[in-house]
Amino acid sequence: MDDSERFRVSAQRLLTDQGIMVVATAADSHQAIHAVEHEQPDVVLVDVGLGTESGFDLAARIRCSPVIMVSSLAPEDVTELLAESPAIGFLPKEQLSGGAITGLLHTTSPTG
Repeated sequence: MDDSERFRVSAQRLLTDQGIMVVATAADSHQAIHAVEHEQPDVVLVDVGLGTESGFDLAARIRCSPVIMVSSLAPEDVTELLAESPAIGFLPKEQLSGGAITGLLHTTSPTG
């Protein structure tokens, strides 16, 4: 979930090339909630800043899948918001990869 079409296309290409199945992309909260409810993904990536919307507000509405927040902001700029969020972690956009996503999922799983 990212308001930038350029980032959505690039991230989908990168993750697909790394063996991650991308089941949906979304430009806003409405599209994201619809996609999550219908696709039931293993994980949802949500941009911290969604234009006029808050990615953290969207993360709080997603209950059936773990959420990883992404942003071009530095991690220290979102630490407080992340601590109050149901998101399982944070990835700077420049560090986005299949391995980084898998690593966050494994460190937060019950058997992790």
